[in-house]
Amino acid sequence: MTLVDALGREHLPVPPGEARIVSLVPSITELLCDLGLAASLAGRTGFCIHPAETVRSIPKIGGTKDVNIDKIRKLAPTHLVVNIDENERPTVEALAEFIPHVIVTHPLAPRDNLGLYRLLGGIFGAQEKAEALCAAFEQEYALLQATPKGPPQVMLYCIWQDPWMTVSRDTYIARMMEEIGWQCWALAGSGAGLRYPEFRWSDDVVRAIDGVLLSSEPYRFTEAHVDALERQVGKPVRLLDGEMMSWYGSRAVAGLRYLRGLLTSDG
Repeated sequence: MTLVDALGREHLPVPPGEARIVSLVPSITELLCDLGLAASLAGRTGFCIHPAETVRSIPKIGGTKDVNIDKIRKLAPTHLVVNIDENERPTVEALAEFIPHVIVTHPLAPRDNLGLYRLLGGIFGAQEKAEALCAAFEQEYALLQATPKGPPQVMLYCIWQDPWMTVSRDTYIARMMEEIGWQCWALAGSGAGLRYPEFRWSDDVVRAIDGVLLSSEPYRFTEAHVDALERQVGKPVRLLDGEMMSWYGSRAVAGLRYLRGLLTSDG
């Protein structure tokens, strides 16, 4: 199997125990741990919080965008795992000057997780656990596909306020929504080309949507925000678990189960 990352770069398998990995992606840190590779993790971001007991002993090296380059250098990693959406290109380029192998990820749809499992499992000698994850994913995906869907709806998925921000249709979140018949509302005009654009509430926006989805991350929307926004826009507003909607990697298996729960709770 050829091991090719999101930039089309081929990677070679690493002999067991020889990798020292720094992960700048919370969901991939969790995936690496679930692949049995926690002992190979030399560093992680402060946002890499799962699995809590396991990551507690892994050194923090800053955030996903404001990493401590000197601290990473001292950890002497052999591999860096990054994501196109979550990490800044100048930071990755600076780290690539002294980290031999940079693995770039960019899953855009739920089924992209299968390739992600096999890529990391193949590089780091965890093929068996990667295939087990693939099987678990396929099982949950089949159950989701068999669950009756309601009528299609246009939903505005909010990830931030002050300023208000949403997601474009070319994102993992939007593709997760599509699995249960929710089309992501798309910004027109200025900002339409951005993956995570700002928007302003208007009568036109409210008329174009069937409802609003407030994510629990990165902004910590709560039920209080749900109540206030329902009064403001006069459309149904729902609080969703942001990790289940946006974390690819091993959490995607639970994410598919979460989507199925949204369908059955609406039934």
